[in-house]
Amino acid sequence: MLLAADGIVPDWPAPPGVRSVCTIRSGGVSVAPFDSFNLGDHVRDEPLAVVANRERLAAFTAPARPVFLQQVHGTRVVRLAPDTPDGTEADGCVVNGRGVAATIMVADCLPVLFAHASGTAVAAAHAGWRGLAAGVIQATAQALRETAGEGEVMAWLGPCIGPQAFEVGPEVCDAFVSVDPDAVAHFWPSGEGKFLANLPALARRMLRSAGVTDLHGNDGSEAWCTVADASRFFSHRRDAARLGSTGRMAACVWIE
Repeated sequence: MLLAADGIVPDWPAPPGVRSVCTIRSGGVSVAPFDSFNLGDHVRDEPLAVVANRERLAAFTAPARPVFLQQVHGTRVVRLAPDTPDGTEADGCVVNGRGVAATIMVADCLPVLFAHASGTAVAAAHAGWRGLAAGVIQATAQALRETAGEGEVMAWLGPCIGPQAFEVGPEVCDAFVSVDPDAVAHFWPSGEGKFLANLPALARRMLRSAGVTDLHGNDGSEAWCTVADASRFFSHRRDAARLGSTGRMAACVWIE
C-alpha cells in the first residue's frame, strides 16, 4: 500500500497513461464526523464542504472529471462520457477515452479498479456484498472487454471492511454459497448463527471466475480494513450508529 499525503496510490502495473488514486479520510475541509475529506453528498455533511472536497479531487485527476454515481448495490454498468452527469445510477462504470475518471465511493464496501492491457479503457466497480453476490464484478469486466476488445485485464482492490470485522447473517453466506459452494471457505462461524466474511477474498474469487487473474491491492490483511483504522478510513459500520453518519472515500481510475 503506497500512501500519499491525501490518498493511496495503487501499486499495480497499469499500462502507460493509466492513472489511479484512492482517497483516505484526511486532506479535506469537512468537520466531524465527516472529517475531513468526505466526498459523499448524501451523508448530511455541509454541502459547501462536499463541493470543496470534490473540487480538490478533481484538481488531482484533472483534466479528467470524476463522475460520482448513485450506487444502489446492483450490477448496472455505464460507459462514461464527458457529459455524463453525477448521480447516474450504476455500480460499475467504464471509460475509454480522456476527460472523465471512473469513480466509486465507499465506506466499508470494496472498490475495484480495472485496466485493460491495451491502455485504451479502464473501469471501476462498487463491490459491497449485495453487488458482489449479484455479479457486479463479472458485469464490469465484461463491459470493459466489450469496450476495449480481447486482451488481458488487471484489477486493483482498495480498502474495505476486513474479515476480522465483517460479521454477517446466514443470508449473506447463502447468497454466495448457493451459486458457488466453494465460497464457503471465506466464511467462519462467529456464534449465534452468524459468520465472519472475507469480502476481498470473495471478490478475488469472482475476479478469477471472470478471467481476471492479474490481481493487486487488498489481500484481506488488517492494514486494508476500514473498520480497524479510524485515523485513515471512513467506516459506516464503525461510525454510523455511534456518530450518526460517516463520510465517503473515492477510488478513481482514468486515462491521461
